[in-house]
Amino acid sequence: MDAWVRFSAQSQARERLCRAAQYACSLLGHALQRHGASPVLQKQIRQLEGHLSLGRKLLRLGNSADALESAKRAVHLSDVVLRFCITVSHLNRALYFACDNVLWAGKSGLAPRVDQEKWAQRSFRYYLFSLIMNLSRDAYEIRLLMEQETSAYGRRMKVSGVPGGVETGGPGGSGSPGGCLPQLALKFRLRVLLLARVLRGHPPLLLDVLRNACDLFIPLDKLGLWRCGPGIVGLCGLISSILSILTLICPWLRLKP
Repeated sequence: MDAWVRFSAQSQARERLCRAAQYACSLLGHALQRHGASPVLQKQIRQLEGHLSLGRKLLRLGNSADALESAKRAVHLSDVVLRFCITVSHLNRALYFACDNVLWAGKSGLAPRVDQEKWAQRSFRYYLFSLIMNLSRDAYEIRLLMEQETSAYGRRMKVSGVPGGVETGGPGGSGSPGGCLPQLALKFRLRVLLLARVLRGHPPLLLDVLRNACDLFIPLDKLGLWRCGPGIVGLCGLISSILSILTLICPWLRLKP
């Protein structure tokens, strides 16, 4: 069992390195095309990107089973919202990897009759659902932390004898003419500052939000829901890959559970 865990971790590290290289090639290819580089060089970069993509599919052959195991563990979480979001996300990841395995079989020549376009669309659809669940989980955790921070601030103000609210009367208050808009702007600014404070105080959550947000552009572009272009896709994929590698180097930056 320990040997399998080590092998899985090594495969995961190699896959993320290949992913970073693949999206770096995508970004480089887009830059070369915009600057009028030679067609031969552009073709070589595209071929390298294709080889890296196929290599990643090979390294992900066992990931469906890992995702199902993660889903089984998530079912036992006590928080209902986290249990739903994480379980559904892992199930969609398992389906995404299964479609990816079929694509690998088609591209490697083991199953030449596979409709690669159809299976690619299916895989990106499951990938998109998984990312939506991940971002929903992130939003839920942010909301909980903001509520905790607000409650803690209110308790500190009560102990010190200072009113904790921002609902104050007087000129420009919510009860005076024209005071509603400044009050809303103040509330919005306070919420943004609170959000920034929460994310700054919880680096794993911040990294997870950034990684999932960057990854979201990839299936949106591939499914034709929002055409971003190869440059944006390459940049977002490269950023999310670097953040994923960072969580491998520094395990404490990985969001748990």
